[in-house]
Amino acid sequence: MSVIEVNDLTFTYPGSAEPAVAGMDFGVGAGEIFGFLGPSGAGKSTTQKVLIGLLTGHGGSVSVWGKDPADWGQDYYRRIGVSFELPNLYRKLTALENLRFFADLHGGTTRDPLELLDQVGLRDHANTRVAKFSKGMQMRLVFIRALLHDPDLLFLDEPTSGLDPANARIVKDMVLAEKARGKTVFLTTHDMHCAEELCNRVAFVADGRIAVLGTPHDLKLRRSERLVRVAYRGTSKDFPLDGLASDATFQELLRNERIETMHSQEASLDDIFVEATGRSLT
Repeated sequence: MSVIEVNDLTFTYPGSAEPAVAGMDFGVGAGEIFGFLGPSGAGKSTTQKVLIGLLTGHGGSVSVWGKDPADWGQDYYRRIGVSFELPNLYRKLTALENLRFFADLHGGTTRDPLELLDQVGLRDHANTRVAKFSKGMQMRLVFIRALLHDPDLLFLDEPTSGLDPANARIVKDMVLAEKARGKTVFLTTHDMHCAEELCNRVAFVADGRIAVLGTPHDLKLRRSERLVRVAYRGTSKDFPLDGLASDATFQELLRNERIETMHSQEASLDDIFVEATGRSLT
């Protein structure tokens, strides 16, 4: 079942001659982590703002659970959670006070703020004012704030931005745990490695349109060279993957050389993005 359906979405900011979104088409299934990838200015954030109801006046059609976000009313924000790339917290309040304040805004049952703080390594800072937090600490707090009311659909904008590898791993594992609980995740990022780890499907966005859409595995497989690169003694040699088992030169190399590395030459998501759009992901 589709949670999000977008058909021929267009949006132009007032005073702009060019549309920020120029004919977007995609759907997101229930329980899917959907990656929305592209450089700054590609239309990612505009599309997300339309989906979460911050922008109206778009062309085409957008539906979330069968209704335009603008038609949902305030109930919509009980069902979605949003984590922004730039932290937007009350800096004079402590981490715990921030979470309790937003829990009160949502009303109803929420997850335990202290438990969430503990999961991202912030429990010892629960009573520290956010003004004293580093960017990485603020990013972790913004992330768990999006989980606080246990929403069915998460919009995550660069959730690992500013995090060291250990804390980025914690956030990624929590995102995968939400998927395992049946939640749907719309992940906006320019981090190909993060997208490859987490996403069921990815959409590459450029100039307000989707240039490529598919699973990371299929996209890489379709554009990969069927070669194996063998490194030895500071040099390397490529062998065709087809017929490799009977390749006499390959077998001789295995017998006579100390092999350092051996890798199939699959395309990276970065390579695919550049090929599809003619632009680097910066």
